[in-house]
Amino acid sequence: MSTRILIVEDEAVIRAALRQLLERHGYSVEEAASTEEAESRPDLRQFHLLLVDIRLPGKPGTDLLRQVRDIPILIMTSYASVRSAVDAMKEGAADYIAKPFDHGELLMVVERILRQRRSERSLEALRSDLRRTYPVEGMVGDCPAMQKVFQQLEKVAPTDATVLILGQSGTGKELLARALHEKSRRCEAPFVAFNCAAVPDQLIEAELFGHGQDSPPGLIGQAEGGTLFLDEVGELPPAAQARLLRLLQADNLAGPERTSGGRADIRIVAATHRDLRKLVQEHAFRSDLYFRLRVVEMQLPPLRERGDDRVELAVFLLRKICTQLNKPHLLLHRDCLEQIRRYPWPGNVRELANALERAAILCDCDLITPDLLGIDHRIHAQSENGSELAEKLSLEEYFRHFVIENQERLTETELAKRLGISRKALWERRQRFGIPRAKKPAS
Repeated sequence: MSTRILIVEDEAVIRAALRQLLERHGYSVEEAASTEEAESRPDLRQFHLLLVDIRLPGKPGTDLLRQVRDIPILIMTSYASVRSAVDAMKEGAADYIAKPFDHGELLMVVERILRQRRSERSLEALRSDLRRTYPVEGMVGDCPAMQKVFQQLEKVAPTDATVLILGQSGTGKELLARALHEKSRRCEAPFVAFNCAAVPDQLIEAELFGHGQDSPPGLIGQAEGGTLFLDEVGELPPAAQARLLRLLQADNLAGPERTSGGRADIRIVAATHRDLRKLVQEHAFRSDLYFRLRVVEMQLPPLRERGDDRVELAVFLLRKICTQLNKPHLLLHRDCLEQIRRYPWPGNVRELANALERAAILCDCDLITPDLLGIDHRIHAQSENGSELAEKLSLEEYFRHFVIENQERLTETELAKRLGISRKALWERRQRFGIPRAKKPAS
């Protein structure tokens, strides 16, 4: 479809000249002699650009700025009225051009405005696609713990308060952080996520704060105006904790730590699966940083404590997975739903999503059967027998207990899948918790 332009100009000679010039360059052009004539067109909102004279008989051309806010308007004016054109831009005009026109300049301005409009539409389409793929509404759940999270989200998101999100691995801490960002005044600015456990200690400071004045900015600089999400913040080494504290201590959530020497306008959202209070008591985490981070504390419950949310979440995740895999929407067999209700899901939502993705890939019909979920009933039985114990254990202790109990008959890949983590994360936690791999008997 050709690009449609409407010229709103009371002088017929100028309208004709503009129309001829624009049509010669491939645009579809129509005319109106006044603001009232333009407003009366039923197809006014179907144009891609309006060229509007600022001084017209009857209503001024600037009235169209309030009528079609979603369509770019290029103001035409005489040199004597440049001030009025600048005021029009403050009201929302895309640009202005002074008469008499230079044809090359006019075409350049028109093309730039249209190109910028296409970019804005592409960006909005991308954002809409991202919202469908990672929707804030994807945080489904009716259990009391999730309802509390939703209530906090609505109150906290519009503020700039620093938030500390607590919860086991795989419970959706980053999704909650994104929801806080999307519902804030910073939603148009960057959301930058950083996993403090994924980078060696000696590189964390450089990643966050940059390597130096002449180097690219660190993540704090990249998050300017937006939100910086620090996942696994309990893994920050002491030096990085000190610099982050200085950042948070500045008056407006900014500080002198920005690599350019100015103030960093960012919001900090942190998350951890670890017990930060215990780390503070053990002098492994700064108490002053802990209290700065937990201005608002939000707790995500483990999946096993969410009751019927598990089924609702499974149905939602399966629909999203089918869309991503470009497959027709699948249904869960009644026995699958029962397994999902009964299984404790030690890897939480991430483990459930992995199981459903695997089942969707392997499914040859429109119904997912229990065997496709790949739940190990022996592990399930052991989990049921020790469920009370598991609830009392910390995440580290639960990890240790689960790995030691099952490593002799499961491969590392299978163990990682059951825990809802990667093989690399499994290896890293083995090293951290001092759990060697089981020795295979000699054949």
